[in-house]
Amino acid sequence: MRRVVITGIGIYSCIGKSIQEVSEALYHGKSGVGIDPARTLYGYRSPLTGILEPPQLKNVLTRRQRICLPEEGEYAYVATDDALKDAGISDEYLDNNEVGILYGNDSSSRAVIESHEICVEKKDTTLMGSGAIFQSMNSTVTMNLATIFRLKGINMTISAACSSGSHSIGLGTLLIRQGLQDMIICGGAQETNVLSMASFDGLGAFSVRIAEPHKASRPFDAGRDGLVPSGGAATVIIEEYEHAVKRGARIYAEVTGYGFSSNGVHISQPCEKGSALAMERALKDAGVNPAEVDYINAHATSTVIGDTYEAMAIDRIFGPYRTPVSSTKGMTGHECWMAGSSEIIYTLLMMRDSFIAPNLNFETPDEASAKLNIISSTIEKKMDICLSNSFGFGGTNSALILKKI
Repeated sequence: MRRVVITGIGIYSCIGKSIQEVSEALYHGKSGVGIDPARTLYGYRSPLTGILEPPQLKNVLTRRQRICLPEEGEYAYVATDDALKDAGISDEYLDNNEVGILYGNDSSSRAVIESHEICVEKKDTTLMGSGAIFQSMNSTVTMNLATIFRLKGINMTISAACSSGSHSIGLGTLLIRQGLQDMIICGGAQETNVLSMASFDGLGAFSVRIAEPHKASRPFDAGRDGLVPSGGAATVIIEEYEHAVKRGARIYAEVTGYGFSSNGVHISQPCEKGSALAMERALKDAGVNPAEVDYINAHATSTVIGDTYEAMAIDRIFGPYRTPVSSTKGMTGHECWMAGSSEIIYTLLMMRDSFIAPNLNFETPDEASAKLNIISSTIEKKMDICLSNSFGFGGTNSALILKKI
């Protein structure tokens, strides 16, 4: 079987806009959560969110390119440009080789709502602007990036709720293994504007620990009262191992396992069985025993039901081995469609720099989390094999295993 490796990474998140910034934030347990006053004005019950400003692309992209990019597309462009540079991929290489793109995205709310508001006010669809259609489609990120970077391979958006970014890497791995592609840009993007998360807020899903924003996201902690939304974009360059070696690429790790499942139970509630099945399939795909896994980057979003079922699933498989576990969402909040790819980058940086980032704000375990070896403060640890979980609405589950080469 053809092997798949990660040779480039790029990220634009609330804890950093470069790999160095992000690595330092992870090590020091820095929170990127804050208050967005616009949310209060709009009618949110919780103004908490990951704080990041849109990148400045006026002198980077043409006017036409900028018109077609939505907020999440801007994040994805910056992350992808950084990842390509990190992988040593030049414009000449992109022009002369077939490179694909699989990117996770599951909304483009602002473009849709703003176009609707123009029509309500003006009664004229021609006033929407020529970029409206390209910003509003769910495939906006892949269509824009494939055009900007002149990509000639697979070109598809993976829409799978909060597992989108993880599935993009998993499915890209399968395509490369099968010999259908040698290199694919994979990742996930999430918009953070005030129009993007109102429906989640209406469900009462968000923390209201407004007085202490940096303590609001509390994965696995008994005192959690909901998740904190966040966003940005994260990109990884995956390619076939021999292809990477031939061009002299630096290799972060090998993607050795991809496991997936569907709960088939409830549209918004997870389940232990489905979560466990995705992890078991990833282990089997990687040819790895649970005892060999050095670290688990949990999906845990800081919700009671979600954290509980994941804790039960992890304990079922890894309980006897006291495998270290942490959820980086204590620092970042829940990056939604981006999370599956950003958490792969967080895990890669921990593997590279030999440390485990803390599960921020984990102070009091509950009955389920008490059974896990949750890392509440940074520890130094050499890691060769790591697992990253991603679970989403509709019961879509993804688990990825990385192995250091």
